[in-house]
Amino acid sequence: MLVYQDKLSGDELLSDSFPYKEIENGVIWEVEGKWVTLGAVDVDIGANPSAEGEEDEGVDDQAVKVVDIVDTFRIQEQPPFDKKQFVAYIKKYIKLLTPKLEGDEQEVFKKNIEGATKFLLGKLKDLQFFVGESMHEDGTLVFAYYNDGATNPTFLYFGHGLKEVKC
Repeated sequence: MLVYQDKLSGDELLSDSFPYKEIENGVIWEVEGKWVTLGAVDVDIGANPSAEGEEDEGVDDQAVKVVDIVDTFRIQEQPPFDKKQFVAYIKKYIKLLTPKLEGDEQEVFKKNIEGATKFLLGKLKDLQFFVGESMHEDGTLVFAYYNDGATNPTFLYFGHGLKEVKC
């Protein structure tokens, strides 16, 4: 199994259990999330409560709906950014991440981050913002949005900000 850690904070943000598609010249990875129900218990003991004159009380199983990626990696939602805050974050992120990239990776990132930033700015009003479990202030942001009519969120990661670790 491969886990992808944030190069800046060390938080686990993704694994190979969630296939990704590279967009914006590989700077952004797009991953489909899915709403799942945790804790749901369906117990069928074969009895027919209405025939026995009893009300079916059901099971209080504390079922909760979560997004699989949010739950698995314990990423934490943050308040949304306005354009000014987002641009300030991107500038700081580029400054912190660039020295951690090597050779060609650094050149590809520098060349394509502007296009990726414009792509994200175009979706800014629709984005949800997440940080890793440690909530490190300089960590990589993870973005989520819903495609037109979609019931499941799509997550966006900066691919260059992730380090592949074998487990």
